[in-house]
Formats: sequence, C-alpha cells, structure tokens
Amino acid sequence: MHSLHRRSHFSAWEKEHVHVDWGGSRSTSEVRSNLRPGQRILDAGCGKGRYLLPLTDSYDICGTDVSLTALHATKERLNRRDRNAPLMTSSITHLPLAGRSFDAILCYGVMQHLLSEERHEAAAEFERILTPGGLVFFEAFGIQDMRYGGEKVEQDTFLRRNGVIYHYFTKEEVINLFGNFEMVTIRDTIWEKRFRGRPYLRHMVNAVFRLPDQNAMPR
Repeated sequence: MHSLHRRSHFSAWEKEHVHVDWGGSRSTSEVRSNLRPGQRILDAGCGKGRYLLPLTDSYDICGTDVSLTALHATKERLNRRDRNAPLMTSSITHLPLAGRSFDAILCYGVMQHLLSEERHEAAAEFERILTPGGLVFFEAFGIQDMRYGGEKVEQDTFLRRNGVIYHYFTKEEVINLFGNFEMVTIRDTIWEKRFRGRPYLRHMVNAVFRLPDQNAMPR
C-alpha cells in the first residue's frame, strides 16, 4: 500500500481551488423535491458554492470546506447576489457542529476524495449531526468512470499528481457506507463523453439516505 500521510490530501485542495473553475450553479431539484422551505441544510464540502448559492433562496443553509480559497470565492459570490450563508473551514470527517442540528446534508462530489477510514468518519459525523428523519444527498464517482486509475493507494482509490485522492464507488459500497441509514433512492448515472473523437464513459453514483427516527410510531 502507498505510504500516504494522513490528511495531506486535504491541504492539496488549497492549491487545486486556485485554478478549479466554478462551473456555475448546479441543479438543486432533488433537494427541493424532498425538503420544505426553511429547513436547515449543511453543504458538506461546499467548494465554491455551486449548490449552496442557489439554495440560499429557500433554505437555512451553511457550508463547510477544507479550502479557505474556495470559501472566500463562495463568500464573494454570496455578497454579489446579496445572499448570506455561514461558512466554516472544516473537513467533513470532523465537523464542529452540534448533534441533531441539521435536517439535511448535501455531499456532492466530496466522499470520492477521501480514504476509506475518512469516508466512514464522515458517515458517522453525518449520523451525529442530522435530526431523526434527516436526509443525506450523495453523489460521487462510480467505478466505470473514464478517469478510474492512477497510483493506487487503496481498493479503487488513487492518488493524483496534484495530491488529491480519487475514489470510485459501487452502489453496494455506498449502501454499506450508510449502513445505519434507510435508503430512499440509489442509482448509477452513466453517460458517454467523446474526447478527441473517441467515446468514454462517465459514471456517478447518486443516492438519498434517511436517518431513521427511532421515536416514530410503527405503521
């Protein structure tokens, strides 16, 4: 196994976000179809705010990220649109937040950049801070993705030259990762992309999980 200093891949994002393009706001339809306006959301690994920013119109949302560069860019975009959202510098493996304090968590394109132990730490943190019945919205690379491969550090996990970790999931792995949650939906999203005239596959695993409410009355 590759000898990788724990958390060193977190600091790699500071340099990475200097040149990572924002890419514009992303669709938030799945969140809006599952949550009521005014509910409290954590954007866990918010980057430059492409999901956080559009959701500020209807939700009490805050964001956390390991990169100060990304958070500064998010803050600037919020200010330009006269929007507001609390932002924190933190890894999703150790969130400085009170237990049972959020109705939902967005984790889009973040878990794929963690090692195995860190992914389980993050899932445990999500369980801790969600209210009973709270939702996790998940998206990450799947194993059929064209970018699969590189310098292997763990099973289906690779280290790139920029110091960033890339892990590729199966649906079964995602289900096991959120084993203490109820699965609402899970799907493989696969599409073809052409590069220099040749076809390649992109693959994402998308899921929604619910934290069981132990006090709910049985049906």
